[in-house]
Amino acid sequence: MKLLTITEIERQLENVVQENDPFLLGILHDERKGVQQLVHKWKKKLAENQRLKEKFVEMSSYELKGHNRGYELIAGVDEVGRGPLAGPVVAAAVILPKDFFLAGIDDSKKLSEKKRLEFDEIIRKEAIAYSISMIHAKEIDEMNIYEATKKAMNAAIVSLEPKPDLLLIDAMKLDIPFPSESIIKGDAKSISIAAASIVAKVTRDHLMKELSQTYPVYGFQQNMGYGTKEHIEAIHKHGITSYHRKSFAPVKDFI
Repeated sequence: MKLLTITEIERQLENVVQENDPFLLGILHDERKGVQQLVHKWKKKLAENQRLKEKFVEMSSYELKGHNRGYELIAGVDEVGRGPLAGPVVAAAVILPKDFFLAGIDDSKKLSEKKRLEFDEIIRKEAIAYSISMIHAKEIDEMNIYEATKKAMNAAIVSLEPKPDLLLIDAMKLDIPFPSESIIKGDAKSISIAAASIVAKVTRDHLMKELSQTYPVYGFQQNMGYGTKEHIEAIHKHGITSYHRKSFAPVKDFI
């Protein structure tokens, strides 16, 4: 039998998903260092995939509990952008199907930008429904960031179609006509809230990158409106824009 090259073995290993696969068992006895490195790499990847699956199951506990209580359309709700000096606060609400699976889903802040974009596309494609709402700087200044966040979340919930019959909300208590559960650090504990977190952050990041083309001196494409040293120095030098929150320090010091 022809001895496979290391490149050929690497290519075939991409299709192996179980430790008892005949191909894997066959190359375990191949003493070439490159082959054994590939086997080690494959086993490490398998262990990581198993860890992500177990974490997904753990993060599905709130949804499972809701479904067991008879709720069919469970929406996760989260927001991003409470802390920046510029840009909107963005909320998203997402209803995932019962059989949804996405290994690696997590709080959007824990994911790389590449992974967030990949997951955002999957979530939007597979979700039963999702909705996004933004409250911009002027309104944030008029009502304060806490009330603006609640308004954004409520608007995202109201816009969902079909309507949810249970809400899982990250940390916030909302006055809404739906059964709900507020979960501290919910974006790391619930797949629905994590999905909402990802959709909201990708939406907000995209907007801030668009704004950076009009206002390049503030570095919005990198800081997303947060008060980095470079951002504050730009405010010192160039003043503020209509997208800056005038009620936030140190922005209000320059008015």
